[in-house]
Amino acid sequence: MDLNTWLIYLIAAVGLSLSPGPNGLLALTHGALHGRRLTLFTIAGGALGFVVLIALSMFGIGALLQTSLLWLTVLKWVGGAYLVWLGIQVWRSPPLGATLAATGGQARAGVLFRQGLLSAVTNPKGILFFAAFLPQFIDPARSLWLQFVVMAGTFALVEIATELFIASAAHRIRPWLQRVGKAFNRACGGVFMAIGAALPLRG
Repeated sequence: MDLNTWLIYLIAAVGLSLSPGPNGLLALTHGALHGRRLTLFTIAGGALGFVVLIALSMFGIGALLQTSLLWLTVLKWVGGAYLVWLGIQVWRSPPLGATLAATGGQARAGVLFRQGLLSAVTNPKGILFFAAFLPQFIDPARSLWLQFVVMAGTFALVEIATELFIASAAHRIRPWLQRVGKAFNRACGGVFMAIGAALPLRG
């Protein structure tokens, strides 16, 4: 990939990362609830999930999903169900400022990482977007593996920086969020559930 193409790809990746989505909302929620350090595990899980989607798209699975209504439908329902489940967990979580789960840091970090990963990989629109978006930047005369490393690495770094900014901003307004208490959890949980319910119904 030449420098000009990479710069265009970088701008597009920044624009995509700044657009609202489940992983950005998850970074916002976890940033407020757990702080920036623990939210790094959520962000890392999401970045890995996007790398997986890019790999699947670049190596042909995206084309399979576009031509198979059955697999696309299954993935939509799985992704929607997971987001609804995640929304329920956020809705029911203790109010911000109350004592959080008494689990050790490592166990909680693993849960946060898994939530970030699953939020990314169970979103069918992600793989379909990458399947349509990435071919615009692929040079068939160059190594596909090398291009994958550059594209996936660039997008992962952009996504990490964007979500880290979101998480940090959420943590700074934590005192205000503590005052609104459980309403914040219910608002974020409701958005997750709405996205999950709408996801399988969209064409």
